[in-house]
Amino acid sequence: MRYFFTLIVTALLLSFISPLYAQKETFKGELYLGAGGGALFSKIDFVPSVPLAYKQGVFGGISAKYISEKNLGLLVELNYTQRGWKEEFDASSEFSYNRSLNYVEMPFMTHIYGGKKTRFIVNVGPQISLLVGDSEEMSQALSDNVDTRRAENPERQIGMQYEGVYELKRVDYGIVAAIGMELKTGIGDFDLEGRYYFGLGDIFTSRRSEDAYFSRSAARVIGVKLTYYVRMF
Repeated sequence: MRYFFTLIVTALLLSFISPLYAQKETFKGELYLGAGGGALFSKIDFVPSVPLAYKQGVFGGISAKYISEKNLGLLVELNYTQRGWKEEFDASSEFSYNRSLNYVEMPFMTHIYGGKKTRFIVNVGPQISLLVGDSEEMSQALSDNVDTRRAENPERQIGMQYEGVYELKRVDYGIVAAIGMELKTGIGDFDLEGRYYFGLGDIFTSRRSEDAYFSRSAARVIGVKLTYYVRMF
């Protein structure tokens, strides 16, 4: 998948670098720097499946947007993101469990827009993330019975940081897509967008052994972000 990621980045770069050289006499490039953040809801796509609910978190960081030609540009961000998941239990039980995974993320997106003062925007491209924090919380009832539960149920994502078989990967990668609106004002630009992240990699190390249970453990994230931009040139 490393070569797949490299191919995507190369293709995106060529898609706007080539038109830039072709139209450099008719279009003057624009560079914007910005900062923003928002809320997200995330969970993990486990195979075999596990009953999960979306976990709420926040994310935010800095952005650089370069408009290379009319209606097209490149957007690069550096964000800190709170991801994870919550497990669903029977309503009559006293069990509760949630896992927090914190990442530093860098999406590389093609930026497409239409309009003048008010613009319709679409951003899409690959994203790579580095895990910087991991923690879990569970109710006392579940903590008292976790060994029994794990023996009776193969969905052993609970307590996996203590397992030798299941190790969290430090690097995650996938595709991010966003759609929204941009408002250009005299004090700067405001971009409001809805996002979806589709993880291509697994969060847990896949090992072929009789102890391994999940063949898939990829992130799914839905978010809303507001970003403020200032034009540099």
